[in-house]
Amino acid sequence: MGSVSESEHAVHGWRRLLVEPRRPASVAKNPNSHWLVVGTVCVGAFMGQLDASIVVLALPRLKTDFNASLGSVEWVSLAYLLVLVAMVTAVGRFADMVGRKLLYIYGFAIFIIGTALCGLAPSLTFLDVFRVLQGFGAAMLQANSVALIVQAMPPDKLGKGIGVQGAAQALGLSLGPAVGGLLLVLGGWRLIFFVNVPAGLLGMGLGWFLLPRSRHLAERQPMDWWGIGSFVAAITALMLALSFGNETGWLSPEILGFVAATLIFGTVFIRRELRCRAPMMQLSMFKVVPFSAGISSGLLSYLALFGALFVLPFYLKDAGHLNPASAGLELVVLPVFLGITAPIAGALADRIGAQPLTVGGMAVLALSMVGLGVHPETGGLLLVELAVAGIGLGMFTPPNNAAIMGSAPREHSGMASGILNMTRGTGTSMGVALTGLVYGLFVGAGAGHNASVHAVTQGLVASAFFLAAISVAAGVLAAFRGRTGLNLDPTLTAEG
Repeated sequence: MGSVSESEHAVHGWRRLLVEPRRPASVAKNPNSHWLVVGTVCVGAFMGQLDASIVVLALPRLKTDFNASLGSVEWVSLAYLLVLVAMVTAVGRFADMVGRKLLYIYGFAIFIIGTALCGLAPSLTFLDVFRVLQGFGAAMLQANSVALIVQAMPPDKLGKGIGVQGAAQALGLSLGPAVGGLLLVLGGWRLIFFVNVPAGLLGMGLGWFLLPRSRHLAERQPMDWWGIGSFVAAITALMLALSFGNETGWLSPEILGFVAATLIFGTVFIRRELRCRAPMMQLSMFKVVPFSAGISSGLLSYLALFGALFVLPFYLKDAGHLNPASAGLELVVLPVFLGITAPIAGALADRIGAQPLTVGGMAVLALSMVGLGVHPETGGLLLVELAVAGIGLGMFTPPNNAAIMGSAPREHSGMASGILNMTRGTGTSMGVALTGLVYGLFVGAGAGHNASVHAVTQGLVASAFFLAAISVAAGVLAAFRGRTGLNLDPTLTAEG
């Protein structure tokens, strides 16, 4: 009898790990408890962006250390981003059914394990594999981050709350190049992964005690595994084609096969989602113009941001002859100004709506990219161009995110948050792949081994004008949302 009792007790103990813990009463009753939620979520936001910007700066070093091609090294970023893109919406939908707090906390645990293994990776292949694990943990974090803020914040302060989260993301981006450059000089690329471990442990602890339990959970339904699988296959095939087209030839059998696979699996995914009773992604949400305009313009804004962050380290190294630490100090300007602007834009969005800020932000970003293309150089002028780009992105991102979440049904806030973060990952991966494609057309498949300064400069110029066009397209799409408020649901409040 004693052994049965102990067994039952052990089972009960394991089940408790699958139930969201209630916050301490002192936290739940605190009039500023919603800001404690924002602060906790900001730890994950900070980590995700710190990791993204650190890795981008390390790509030239990885390319040299592993004697690899540009296309191969891109997959250190793309492996992480593809898993994030593929899983974040599915995880968001799952969180809508089982609880957002629980998945957020365990996402930290997986992220910590993945990032530690990345630091220990013995080869580029192992590094890519461990980045997949890290990306899955990041998907669990990012799928729930905005939804947790929406649940906790009073409706009239949601824009400000999301703006603060945007500032945390910008802080991670801003520290990434500087910290990453310093760590690369002092100890090599492995240290850039280990820096996430203590921050992740802190985030887990804060999440357990400060985040509210989930409300307005959706009815539990089977997961759409066919939809998830076809989506993963389509995105992976597309990124493979974009990454290796310059190296193997755009009309080679491999690239044509990847393109065909993209079209086939993409078609399967759309047909599946339209017919499935419980789809991975509610495509009907895209019929709401503020939602679809925000998602599409947001995707292009992330493409422009990470396209610039991808190409500039190569330019600064090969044409500017800067070491990683110096390059990181120059790149830090963009996210610093993004972080300064984001909370201000979020607060303004609560008053004047999203359209003026999002359209204006993309116009400012486009001007900065045109300036970079017209005057490609290092030093003071580049710093001004990066500052202007950061201001434009800071004007755009928090109002756009708040408007997207405000236009989504409350029972699907996790899925909406997942789609929002999926567009970030999709835009990021497309920014790396497409900007790498444009840059590689001028410097060749080796992308820097034997490229002249002239070729590298021409690659930057072409990339800058490409990103300017993307920014203009994002502004046009943002204009379609109309001059409306954030359309926030006043019933979205936290408990527990």
